[in-house]
Amino acid sequence: MQASVKWLDGYRFVGTSDSGHAVVMDGDKQSAASPMEMVMMAAGSCASVDVVSILKKAKQKVSGVEVKLSGERADAVPAVFTKLHLHFVVSGQGVSEKHVERAVNLSAEKYCSVSIMLGKSVEVGHSFEVVEAEF
Repeated sequence: MQASVKWLDGYRFVGTSDSGHAVVMDGDKQSAASPMEMVMMAAGSCASVDVVSILKKAKQKVSGVEVKLSGERADAVPAVFTKLHLHFVVSGQGVSEKHVERAVNLSAEKYCSVSIMLGKSVEVGHSFEVVEAEF
């Protein structure tokens, strides 16, 4: 796996993955997410892919998955994450809480490379809720 990051101007950079996708980052957070915000969102999207995949395989009627992330950072430089929490809001028709709990736990403990990697030095927590929705 490879990627590149190129300086645009000010504190803005564009990252390009080896698959050809690009994302802009801004250290000042004026025109794009900051690199640390991107790390947080990467954990959320990685875990969401797992949760959606596991719930689909379990034949759950899921219509939406949102993960709300909160993080705490150290007060000193480097301002690394010290805590990260992922709260999943799963909506659908008759979605089983047991299946959602299993999906979140499997992501946290086995599948999500990003949050598992971060968990080596960050306190990572997970929670969920199921919301009944109509299709």
